[in-house]
Amino acid sequence: MRSLLSAILLGLTIVSTVSAASVIATPISSDPYTNASSQHKTQVEPDSFAFGNTIVGTFQTGRFFDGGASNIGWATSTDAGRHWTTGMLPGTTIFQGGSWARISDPAVAYDREHDVWMISTLALTEPVFGAAVLTSRSTDGGLTWQSPVTTATSQGTDLDKNWIACDTWPSSPHYGNCYTEWDDSRLTMSTSTDGGLTWGPPLMPSGTPSGIGGQPVVQPNGNVVVPYEGGTGIRAFRSTDGGATWAAPSAVASISEHNVAGGLRTSPLPSAEVDGAGRVYVVWQDCRFRSGCSANDIVMSTSTDGVTWSAVTRIPIDATTSGVDHFIPGLAAARSTSGNSAHLALGYYYYPVSGCGSSTCQLTVGFASSLDGGATWGPPQRVAGPMMLSWISNTNQGRMVGDYMSTSFVGNNIAISVFSTAKAPDAGSFRQRMAAARFDVTAPIGGAWARARKENSAVRRRARLFRSRTRVFSAN
Repeated sequence: MRSLLSAILLGLTIVSTVSAASVIATPISSDPYTNASSQHKTQVEPDSFAFGNTIVGTFQTGRFFDGGASNIGWATSTDAGRHWTTGMLPGTTIFQGGSWARISDPAVAYDREHDVWMISTLALTEPVFGAAVLTSRSTDGGLTWQSPVTTATSQGTDLDKNWIACDTWPSSPHYGNCYTEWDDSRLTMSTSTDGGLTWGPPLMPSGTPSGIGGQPVVQPNGNVVVPYEGGTGIRAFRSTDGGATWAAPSAVASISEHNVAGGLRTSPLPSAEVDGAGRVYVVWQDCRFRSGCSANDIVMSTSTDGVTWSAVTRIPIDATTSGVDHFIPGLAAARSTSGNSAHLALGYYYYPVSGCGSSTCQLTVGFASSLDGGATWGPPQRVAGPMMLSWISNTNQGRMVGDYMSTSFVGNNIAISVFSTAKAPDAGSFRQRMAAARFDVTAPIGGAWARARKENSAVRRRARLFRSRTRVFSAN
């Protein structure tokens, strides 16, 4: 065990031999732990971020049934996804030289001003309780990681679903600021100005709104926009002064959600990105365009200021009569593109047949892209799967690949999706691990491009009819 962990800590280089246009999933990490208290071998819930030719992915490793994981893994490529180095964060849980019982909710960011990569995590105690938000730092391009610093600690309430983003725009008045969000029964923010070494006091938006799954993104003018799931709708709040204050939230759109079959753990948490001109894109799973709310599409709304949002559009992966159910999206925007030429990439999971059961659902990974800011989308591509639900980790909220998946651009044209994939268990052990797939979004693809459909009055009526009830959802 010790020698295996030493190898992981030193970094295992994984070589991708697939071409730039391939949709073959490449394994980039696996679970090295053996503690009997969590499920092995499992890896779930990735996030990723890219800058230049470097992309860093991070994910839970060794998932517990009732929350959290044995540790957080990482995988880094410095050559645009062709080769990967992987390991486990040090100084975190009792399984990796730290003091915490469990850990969860990894998110990654890059601070260009201080040349520091950061992974934000949620430290858990037993019984399961979100006790602290941690930040692990790398000063060598994501190839080795330091023991974490504490961003925030619980003041008696259960912390949940943290996220992190940094201001990477040299023209911004707040260039080099980094922002961490978490849910402390209310939405909470903290700011670092020194590369994640120290963090400011916890601050809440005006009105102290509640919600979950906030994803801060930073616009080129330095404004920070934080979309989140708030009750029955997607909402967003912002800061225009580098995180000194946070304004009251505004509505993005209502949510209409089809319950995903088979007991799979999903929720319409938003995935947010920003392009080179500062337009913010938010996507989530939603059934408003389907008659009878029979299946979810991935839908999108955009904003230039984080206050006023466009009408909801349906990303046209397939026909509304297809019976395909789409969920858990991960959106990317190429930051040197913008407006009508913005390159967007979308990874997602789907069932080919929405009305399946726990023993028949075929969980599959898909990908689609746009070269015109989401006005039209290319033909979808199947990336991985199908997987049976019994192949993936089990939780007290259903079978799990993650509350998120992730997609990032390296350069203008190459998008990389990072996701959880699985094979049939072997000798009682799962075979669920992290994988990545690399796409050239400008490469020719057979099939017609489809135009995104805007919400109209009939769709709005269906959205009101099938609006989901307010739910209590823990993302630990």
